Parts: sequence; C-alpha cells; structure tokens
Amino acid sequence: MAKYVYPAIFTKEENGLYSVDFPDIKGCVTCGDDLADALYMAQDVLAFTLYDYERDNKKVPVPSDPDSIEVPNGSFVNCVLCDTLEYQKRNNNKAVKKTLSIPEWLNELAINAGVNFSQVLQDALKSQLNVE
Repeated sequence: MAKYVYPAIFTKEENGLYSVDFPDIKGCVTCGDDLADALYMAQDVLAFTLYDYERDNKKVPVPSDPDSIEVPNGSFVNCVLCDTLEYQKRNNNKAVKKTLSIPEWLNELAINAGVNFSQVLQDALKSQLNVE
C-alpha cells in the first residue's frame, strides 16, 4: 500500500462532462459532471485500480513524465494523487473473524478487566504495521 501520482488526460466533452484517461494504466478511465467531480472520480478509479494491482501482486506501472504525454486538442494533463491504504480504509472495512490462542490466565484477566479483544487486536496490528 502506497501513495501514487500519475498523469491523467482530462478532456471536456461536448455535453460539458469531463472524461479522464490514465495513459500508463490500461483501462483506467472515468468521467465527471464537471472538473472537480472528474478529479474526484480520477482519484477514486486510480486508487481502486492500483489497489487491485497490489492485492493481485501485479507489477505497478511506472508513471510517465507528464511533459512526454501527447495531448489531443481541447485536453490537458493533470497529475492525480491517490493513497491505496486510505482507499482500503474507506472502502474495505468489512469485519473479518479471526481465531487465535492466548494463555487461559491471560484470557481470564482480560475478561475480568472488560477488555475488548477485537479492539486490542486492531490497535496492536496497527501499531505493528505502523498504520493509523
């Protein structure tokens, strides 16, 4: 999971909508009702696509230099930033059951203290993995 910056080609369409294409990532395209919406949608599709690459252990494409991209008339290049970890936190928050083992004495102490086992495990994993 990482932060990425990729150039995207933004094109204003005849109907006033904006289309967005990431030339470095095949099939990574989106659109928006206006420029602000197109940028939001671009960040979302980029994070979604790159998260899939990470999850499937596919090689993430190297971003092009924005100055090297040929831009059709009426279009422009803008860099788009995404964070796949933040994307996961926002969109992949389903609870997953885990079975684990701890010593009985520790279990009894924790129960008597009213410890929330799920919260303790989440906190410990975040600390171990250096994520918020």
